[in-house]
Amino acid sequence: MDLLPPPADAVAHRADAYAAAPLLNCLLREVAERLPEPGDRPVYWLPDGRLLRVRGERRPAEPEVRVAGGWRRVNHAELVKLVAEELTRHTGLPNHDLPAEMIDSRDAVAALLTARDRATAPRDPYLRSEQCLVTGHPHHPAPKARGGGPVAAWLPYAPEAHARFPLVLLGLREDAVVEEGDTAALDALGEAPPGYRLLPAHPWQLDLVGCADAFADGRLIRLGTTGFDVWPTAAIRTVYAPANDLFLKFSLDVRITNDIRRLWRHDLLKLRRTDEAVVRAFAQGPRASGPGSSGPGSSGSPRSAAWLSDRGYRTADFAFEELAVLVRDGLAGHVRPGATPLLAAALVEGFEGNPLDGIEDPAAWWEAYLRAVVPPVLAAFADHGVVLEAHLQNTLVAVADDGTPVQALFRDAEGVKLLTDVERADGWERLVYCLVVNHLWEIAVALAERRPGFDPWPAARRELARHDLPEIGALLVSPTLPGKTNLLLRWTGADGADARYLPLPNPLSET
Repeated sequence: MDLLPPPADAVAHRADAYAAAPLLNCLLREVAERLPEPGDRPVYWLPDGRLLRVRGERRPAEPEVRVAGGWRRVNHAELVKLVAEELTRHTGLPNHDLPAEMIDSRDAVAALLTARDRATAPRDPYLRSEQCLVTGHPHHPAPKARGGGPVAAWLPYAPEAHARFPLVLLGLREDAVVEEGDTAALDALGEAPPGYRLLPAHPWQLDLVGCADAFADGRLIRLGTTGFDVWPTAAIRTVYAPANDLFLKFSLDVRITNDIRRLWRHDLLKLRRTDEAVVRAFAQGPRASGPGSSGPGSSGSPRSAAWLSDRGYRTADFAFEELAVLVRDGLAGHVRPGATPLLAAALVEGFEGNPLDGIEDPAAWWEAYLRAVVPPVLAAFADHGVVLEAHLQNTLVAVADDGTPVQALFRDAEGVKLLTDVERADGWERLVYCLVVNHLWEIAVALAERRPGFDPWPAARRELARHDLPEIGALLVSPTLPGKTNLLLRWTGADGADARYLPLPNPLSET
């Protein structure tokens, strides 16, 4: 018997809840003040004097505003209006684009929920973990916005809808080819005629940029599609080809979270230098062993971790950014034998097969997680001047059959910074935000939520204290941590890469 789709009002209610949680997280973190009110619902004071209360803390829900005689529930559309009013007052600046993105994000969630109810999730737990992020970034006001385009334009390529699709194969005339690094894997995807080189394209991006002139004059020709499907990962524009064990990252002329997701020229031109620095850091491991560091042979050192190298890129000289494709290492040869890689962000979001759901000893599991994730990041910084962007979406955690973390894998050279290019203090702040605030904090709270009474922070302090960095001591006594202000960044129109932070209470602090 065919399953009937869920009622439209049920989907709408779920979409409101999914979309409200990250928006509330931003509002409450960046502009509200929590009041010491008793009761099971936190109450917050907003800049214009209104009171707002919610249910829950990690994923706030059921927002209500104080009115004469009690509390009134607000839906997602009303919440967007409230946020716009508060930010206009708080910043003195209007913004008409971001509220539209918030609505677009909510509507995208509704489309994704409907599609997921009808789709079949991949059997591979790794692919399931990459395709589970219906909430997305937990502290972004519009994490699922898709550029305001029609659903039919983007849904066939949405990882959250369990999409899979072939890539378009183009022939790029040899005199228009620009490439750097190892791109041999691209030539194995098909066959180009004499005088042309193979250039795979993401079908959504090709629809967006067109390139009609290049097709008309023969600089580009269509060669069909790949004979296999690729799976979009959580990053949307990065796809995985299991048959080839290969990741490919494309430009996508759509704003997703803070940025238009092109492979920008300035990033591509420095890509090889950055990636080679990370490859060397992981190959060499820590430069010295000592009482406070993880030595080369210790569990959790960079030699037991892995870096998925961005080997090279190929593009067209007449559409350098628009048609760029980046070749990234696959999983084979990196993941420990017998281990299963999972996206770290998926552990927080939740998916079928999530090891957090079956943990018997949360303390042992958390200590294993910290040993896998923390030492490689700190050693790369301390010993090699490499600042990994080790947030939840750039980290894979490989687990044993019983769900115990045994290895961390990191990716995305585009987000890596080198201390030869940035001030050490700025690099350390970025590392703390990505690793501690964006990553460990989210995993810790999700774990503690499942196991009431479990305190994850003593183990995190012990793991950090093992490492001999001058910044660690200050981190463990600082009253605050840097929290990125995604809502204010977007409202004020700041560049997406221009990170600004506000102080958050530091759960690591021993003072």
